Order: sequence, then C-alpha cells, then structure tokens
Amino acid sequence: MFGILGPLRVGDGEATVTAGRDRTVLAMLLLRANRIVPVEDLVDAIWEDRPPATARAQVQTCVSRLRRRLTQLGVRPESIVTDPVGYGVRTAPGELDADVFTRGVDAARAALGAGQLAEARRHFRAALAHWRGPALAGITSRSVRRRAQVLDEQRLAALEECVDVEVRLGHAAELLDELTEAVDRHPLRERLRGHLMLALSAVGRQADALAVYRDGRRLYTEELGIEPGPTLQELHQRVLAGDLALAGPQSPRATPVRALPRAIQDFTGRQETLARLVKEIEEDRTRVQLIDGMAGSGKTTLAIHLATALSDRYPDAQLFIDLHGHSEREPVPPAAALAALLRQLGVPGERIPLDEDERAALWRSELADRRAVVVLDNAASAAQVAKLLPSGPGTLTLITSRRRLTGLDEGRPSSLAVLDPDEGIELLARVVGPERVAAEPEAAAEVVRGCGYLPLAIRLAAARLAHRPRWRIADLAARLTGGRDALTELVAGERSVGRAFALSYAQVSAASQRMFRLLGGFPGGQFDVPSAAALADVSLAEAGDLVDELVDVHLAEEPERGRFTFHDLVSDYARHLWRTDLSTEDRTAATKRLLDHHLQVAAVNVRWVERSTNAHLPLPPPTRPDLVDACRKQGVRWLDDNRRVLVALVRLADREGMDEDCYRLVRASWHYWFTGGHLDELVETHVIGLRAAQRLGDDAAVAAIHNYLASGYFRLGRFREAIDHMEVALRLRTGLGDRAGQVATRHNLAVTYANLGQFTAAMEHLQAGLDLLASGGVNASSMLNNAVVVLLAAGRYEEALAMARRHLILAREVGDMHQLVNAIGHIGAARARMGDHAQAVRRLRIALHFKLAAGNRFGEGEVLNELGVLERTSGRPEIAAERHREALAAMSAAGDRAGEAVSRNLLARALCEQGDPVSAIDLHRRVLRDATRMNLPQEQARALDGIARCLRAADPAEARAHWIRALALYREIEAPERYEVERLLAELG
Repeated sequence: MFGILGPLRVGDGEATVTAGRDRTVLAMLLLRANRIVPVEDLVDAIWEDRPPATARAQVQTCVSRLRRRLTQLGVRPESIVTDPVGYGVRTAPGELDADVFTRGVDAARAALGAGQLAEARRHFRAALAHWRGPALAGITSRSVRRRAQVLDEQRLAALEECVDVEVRLGHAAELLDELTEAVDRHPLRERLRGHLMLALSAVGRQADALAVYRDGRRLYTEELGIEPGPTLQELHQRVLAGDLALAGPQSPRATPVRALPRAIQDFTGRQETLARLVKEIEEDRTRVQLIDGMAGSGKTTLAIHLATALSDRYPDAQLFIDLHGHSEREPVPPAAALAALLRQLGVPGERIPLDEDERAALWRSELADRRAVVVLDNAASAAQVAKLLPSGPGTLTLITSRRRLTGLDEGRPSSLAVLDPDEGIELLARVVGPERVAAEPEAAAEVVRGCGYLPLAIRLAAARLAHRPRWRIADLAARLTGGRDALTELVAGERSVGRAFALSYAQVSAASQRMFRLLGGFPGGQFDVPSAAALADVSLAEAGDLVDELVDVHLAEEPERGRFTFHDLVSDYARHLWRTDLSTEDRTAATKRLLDHHLQVAAVNVRWVERSTNAHLPLPPPTRPDLVDACRKQGVRWLDDNRRVLVALVRLADREGMDEDCYRLVRASWHYWFTGGHLDELVETHVIGLRAAQRLGDDAAVAAIHNYLASGYFRLGRFREAIDHMEVALRLRTGLGDRAGQVATRHNLAVTYANLGQFTAAMEHLQAGLDLLASGGVNASSMLNNAVVVLLAAGRYEEALAMARRHLILAREVGDMHQLVNAIGHIGAARARMGDHAQAVRRLRIALHFKLAAGNRFGEGEVLNELGVLERTSGRPEIAAERHREALAAMSAAGDRAGEAVSRNLLARALCEQGDPVSAIDLHRRVLRDATRMNLPQEQARALDGIARCLRAADPAEARAHWIRALALYREIEAPERYEVERLLAELG
C-alpha cells in the first residue's frame, strides 16, 4: 500500500502524492510508521532553518490534503492519525515495503544462523526485490534524506550478506554484473569490492580481480588519503598467490577486539533490569539501546554488564568510549571519538582520515560485516553520537547519558530509576560486609533511605563505613538524617554526589540554572509549571521549556503528567544553591511571588467550589493574573494536587515572618481542608495561622481563625476544644460589632452543643443567632444551614422544613450553589422524618449528585445515611446497609469521628433487620466505646437502643437493661427518640 524503497508510492499501482510539501510530510510519517512524529519535526523537514510563523497551520493543511489524496488512491484516510504531539501513519503488516524488507532480511539471517544457505538466499532475494531505487528518491528534504540514507545503508548491508551467501553456494558467475554495478555506485564500500574480487577469482579472472583492487586502492589514497583495510589487503595477497579457495565458505575475519572496562564485581540491584534489556535486545533485534538516568544512578555499570552479558552474540568486537558529556572535561568531539574507536579496531593512525565524515564512513565500513557491541558512555547530546552509530546489521550500540537523547532517529529508550529499598541494602552489604548490616538492619535501612536509594550515594556512604570499621552504621545514619547537609557526608576521596550533580547542572542553559536555583526554595512536594513560572517570574511557555530541560538531564522528574519533583538529594543540592547563589532580596521576592500565586489560585478555586467562601477575605490583585487564569476552574483537582504544597507554604510564610501572606493562605484554603476531610492539615495550618493573625494584631482575623480552627476540632470529635475556640471568636466578634460573624459563630456553637446532646444550650445559641438575623443587615444565605441542622437534631421537623425552604430561596437569590445543595438535602431530610418518602428520596438524590461532584465527603456521608434510613424503613435493609457502608467510607475520608459513629449505628440497625444481630451488636458496642470517649450522649443512647433491639427476641431481660440505659440518656438530652424507647419498654411489659 505504501512504498518508500524507491520513489514515494501510494496504493497498489505507481500512483503517488505530487504536492512537494505533502510528499515530505508523508515521507516523514512513513519513515517512522506506527509512531507519532512531532509537528516540530515535520516543520523542520519542510522548511529546515526558516519556518514561517504559520508553519504549524500549514502542516495541518498538508495533512488534510493527504487524507483526501489517500481516499482518492483507495487508502483509508484514517491511516493518518492525529495526536496532541503531532501526526502518525498506521500501517498493518505487509502495507509498508520497508517493513516487508526488514522482515525478509530478518528471516534470511535466521536461516543463515541455522546453516540453511539456500533458504537464506531465497529470503534475501525476496527482500531485495522490493527495492525500486534509492529510498524516497526525488524528495530533497534534509530530514528525509538523512533517514532515507539509513534505509539505503540497510539495503547495501543486506546485499553484501546475500552476495556472501551466493558466492558460498557457487553462484559467483551470476553475480558479476550486479556486483560491478554496485561497486561503481558505492566505490568506497570495501566489502562490496572484496565480494567482486572473490567472484572474479572464482571464475578464473584473477587479473580483473587485481584490477578491481588497484582501482579501489587508488580511490582510497587519492580521495580519502588512506590505504585499504586489512581484510581487503589480505584478500589482495591471496589473489596474488593464486589461492582459489577464496570463494570458500567464509571470508577471513579480523582478530576479535575486547575493549570493555572491567565490570564492577559488586554489581547489585539491577538484575531484573539487566535481564529485561537482554531479553528485549535478543527478541527485538535492537540495534541502538539508550540508557538515561540521573547522576549516580549506575548507567555506566549497567551498560558494561549488559555488553558483557551479550558478548557471545557479538564476538567480533566489544568497544567502549567515555564521551565525557557530563564531566569536568570538554565533551569528546565526534571526530576524536571516531578516531579512538577506529584505533580500538586496530586501524593504524595513518589510515584514519582527517575529515570527520570520511572517518564516519571508514567506521561504518569497518563494522559493516562484524558482530560488534559498542558502548558510547556519558553522551552529551544526540548530535555528539549521531555519527558514531554503526550501520551494520550485526552491531548493537549502547548509549548512556544523563540527558534524554530525543533527537536520535533510532534507539529504544530506557530510563534508569533509583534502587528499591531491598536493593539498596544489598548494595550496602556487598561493600561494608553482610555481618555489619545484619547487626544493624534498621540503621542500614536509614542509611540507604538517607542516600535516596541512589547507587552512587550508597557506594560513597558504604566506602566511608568500610574505611571506618569502628563506626556503627547508626553513626552514619545519624549524620545523614540528623539535620545535617547529607551531601557533605556523601564524599569519598575525589568522588561526591554533590560534584556529580554539579556536572549535570553545568550542562544546562543559564536560564535553566536560574530556574533550578529558584526551585531550591520550593518548600516541598510536587510543583507544576505555573508555580515554576511564578518563582522565576517568567512566562508560562518559558517556564515549561526550562523545566523540560531540567527533566531532560534528570535534575527533575515528572512522576505524573504536568507534575514535577526533585530526588531528595537533588533537592538538597538545589536548596544549597538557593542559599548560596541567590541574594536575600532575590529569595524574598521569589518567596513572595510563590505565596501570592498559591494564595490567588487557592482562593479562586475554592470560591469556584463554594461561592460564599472567601467572600469576606480581601485580597490584593494577583501579581501574575496570567498564571491564575491558567489554573482557574481546576477546582478540587488543583487543591488535591497541591495539598502538601499548601501546608508547606504556610510553614514557610510563618518561618519567614510573612504574617499577612500566612494568614490569607490559611483563610483561603479552609473550605478545602474542611470539606475534603483533611483535618490534620486544617488544624496544623490554622494553629500557625492563628499565630500569624495574633502577630498582625487583627482581631477580626484572629476571630476568623478561631472559628475555623473550631471546625476542625468539631470534625475530630474534640467538641470541648471546639467550643473553647468558638467562645473566643464570639467574644471578639461581639466586641468588633461583627453581627454576621456572631450569627455564624452562634450557629456553630448550636450545632456543637446539639452533638453533645445539650439541646437547651443549642437552642439558646440558635435563637440568639436568629434574632440577630431578624434585626437585618446580615446576609442570611450562608447562615441558615446550621440552624436547620440543629432543628432536625432536636426533632422539630416542621420548623426545620420551613427554615430549609427559606435557606433555599436565599441561596438561589445570591447564586450560592454550595448552600443551595445543602438546602435541598435538608428539605429531603426533613420530609423523610415527616414520612414523605417519595419527595425525600428525590431531593436527597439531587443533593448527593452535587456533593459527589464537589468532593464534599462529609456532605456525601450525611445524604447517604438519610437514604439508607429511608431504604430500611421501606423494608429494604440490604440496600440500606450498602448505603450506610458508603456513608461510613465517606465520613472516614472526611475525618469526621462523630459522623463515623452515626454511620456505624445506622449500619448496625440495618444489619439487625437483615437478620445478622451478632455483627450489629459488635458495631453498636464499637460505637458505644467511641461515643463515650468523645462524650456523644446521643450516639451512646442510639448504640444502647440498637443493642436492645438485637437482643429483644433472644434475651428480653438484657434488652430491657439496655433500653433503660438508653432512655436515661435520651431523656437527659431531650432527644425525640425517647418516645419510641418508652413504647418499646412498655411492650416488653
């Protein structure tokens, strides 16, 4: 269907694509069939160094035209696929002639390896028959020609192997015309010239064979300034000697070369990676394997062990060169690297050309018929290694680099991670001795953890221990984790982890170095590109490019799409540069930019979730509105992604004395902590925020933080602490004349007292708050929610329904979606208690939908419990139990201890009615213990009530005892359930 082994062809006939740019685009896609080709590569291929501003749009137009043309030629237009990165062509087996050629050559080589010469010849000839001329002839794009040259090289290699087989089979006479033409077209290929000499000798034309050699020698000396290679020279001598066995079964081979460094004996922790790479290389016939990773991750060691493990497959040559891409020396230029590799192969210095391209040609020629593995270690860039890649079919190139070499056209990438904990401990034991590690296993684990599981760091730490036999491993662990700079401990002689990182740092641009230094001030957790842009005060696009450069050299990692982080030791290095290479003014300005960005985005995203939140938090205009817009409306997802960061920033602002920023960030993020159930974070940040507000001397801010800190203690079931904080808030707000604040605090107090079963106090605070509302001047839309909660808890259902309806109207008027959903849920709850189940279910399901969408786990749990009660009272206890289990999970996620007790009691009631009283009693007893500890009399009473219901049939006396205890508690708190228990006790008689 597609032909690239010759002029571009599409379809079954000779039809093709004629538009120049379209041909270039299609050629690029077919050269990398079944892979996505980035738009940037297509732009480079079409316009090379001078793309127009509309280049991307023009590429899109080319692709659209190609799809139409493919349809005209009978090819599925969906063969061209679109991806966010670029475009690709999907081809099935047999649809691209280059793939058919490759499979045929692979089959031929497999037959040759099995000694089946005739079968090998058949496969070679069938594969070569697909060629119609030079690959993609007529397309002049440099990018296309560079990639097409690889195909042409593969054809020549296959032809050389095929001719070798045919000469051995006695078909020399049939090859003379083809070989003569091939030598005329490729006069510098020594292997082809040697085959022609063999074929001529085989048919008795020794004089012609010698003339072919003389022509070649003259060409090499005049154009390249070198003598023919040793193989061709030896062949010449044998022709001169009249040795007619030349056409025998095998051409003479050069002496095998062994140039790999000695493999490290204590190679540890990479066995699985090594086995995987060996398997992939052997099964997929990989020709170029890329191994990248951060400094000290063991890339070189792995490559040497991999080359050694594969040495039997590549017996002719095993070569190694350190390219010094990341070292204190300058990177080795390609020309110098080629000269070094040629000398390893035994090529005399006088035969090595001065010109770089001529050296590359000689290098490829020397390896053309060898089975060789080449290790190109510590590469600086794709450009450094491009000309070092052999083209022979029997070669494997292993390339290691700290940089991701995305610019190479060929190569299977494999990024090397750090060791896992067990591998790290094993490596430590191999260096310091297993006995020492076995004697202090916990300290050993602490050491490798302090080393970030980085092989280089572990080796350096182990070396210090090995040379200090009187040290305990715990001594080094204390040095690494005791607040000291771990990098100062990870030094042995001239080697150090910090020095290794410094070499990587030196390889990136000055702008990326500045970004890295500034990110040293990022307080913890993962960061995104907008955060980096805020820190460095650069555009979003520039920040993305700079962070990508850090990722490319493994100074940063991207564990999730769009989220970045540093390895622990790299983070230490970045912090060192933050402290030493930036002025105090620069650090302060960067910190202020970072705090402002997170404050503004947190505020806008929380406000997007709940309109009323932050309405009374005045904020300055954002310093970078473009970055706020980039994160706008991510809502809870942004808050979840930056959860650890927000806590760390609050701590940072507190340490730096930035009290205004600290208070505002705490205040802006409260709703997220509260509704998401992140109560530990809520309490920690608000304790810090309270200190900041007190230092500011702002009573309104102090009152707000007391109120919100109370919400965290409330959810944790620490009701007395919650009341203490709310009493302070109420006193301050009363003194300030803040009527809205007084209403909010009083209603919060009412809910808290209701949970404690102190309904008299609850109703007093509720009524006081309602009186303030009635006096006017207060926005009641967000003030009525807790009032409804208290009325429902007190059993005043009609009042609760009326209040919820009022709440609904006010929330709708101001457009407060969060309060609107609360009101709908409370109307459903009130109707359920009043017996209107159909209307209740409808409203509760609406409320559940929106609470799930908002990530309000506590609200989700409340509604699920209401639905569960309706299912149970409707005679469906199995469904009820499922709802209550879901509610319990939601309450646990929200961190609401009282809510967990409510959910467990209700689940137990459902289980009891299902016929499982044993499980129900266990749950009720768990609640009884928890509720007693938290001083929740209503849930204590419900647990006792539930146990009595489970025992009623089997043990009426015990049931009575539990109901009597429950009734005493219900009466004490004036709970509406007391009437039902009185009735049940009367039935028992």
